[in-house]
Amino acid sequence: MTATRPRRISVIGAGSCDAATAAQARRLGALLAARGFEVVCGGGGGVMEAVCLGAREAGGRTIGILPGNDREAANPHVEVAIATGMGIARNVLVVVNGDAAVAVAGGAGTLSEIGLALKLGRPVVALGHYGTLPGVEAAASPEEAAQTVAALLDGA
Repeated sequence: MTATRPRRISVIGAGSCDAATAAQARRLGALLAARGFEVVCGGGGGVMEAVCLGAREAGGRTIGILPGNDREAANPHVEVAIATGMGIARNVLVVVNGDAAVAVAGGAGTLSEIGLALKLGRPVVALGHYGTLPGVEAAASPEEAAQTVAALLDGA
C-alpha cells in the first residue's frame, strides 16, 4: 500500500514587503491551499509570512525551512518549522522540497532560488518582475499564478 503525499509548492519572495505584495502573497497562499497544495517557504516575514497566513486561513499546511538554529524564529503561521543552521544555503532546501516554485517579488535571495529551481527541473511561476526570465512563466495575479503552477504540474 502506498500513500499519496500532497504536492508542495515552494513560495519564494521578499523577507519584507509592502502591503500590496503581502496581500498578493496571502491570496496566493489561500488559493494554493484550496487546491490541496502544501506551502513550503523560508519561514520568515514578508512574503513568507503572508503566504503562510493565507494558506493556514484556507486550512492548508505550511512548512518553513529556516536559515538559523531556532525553530521558534519561524513566523507564527508556519505549522512545521525546520531549523537548518545553514544560512542562505537553506535556499536549496526550500526549492528541493517543492514540486514547483512561485516567486513573489524579492531580491537576490529570490533570484538564487529561481535559478536553483530551474536547475533542478522544477517549474517556476513568477508573480511580478521575474516573469521575464527565460524558463519562468509569468503570472499577472495570484489566481493566474495558482492556476499556472497547477497546470504545469499536471502537464498541461
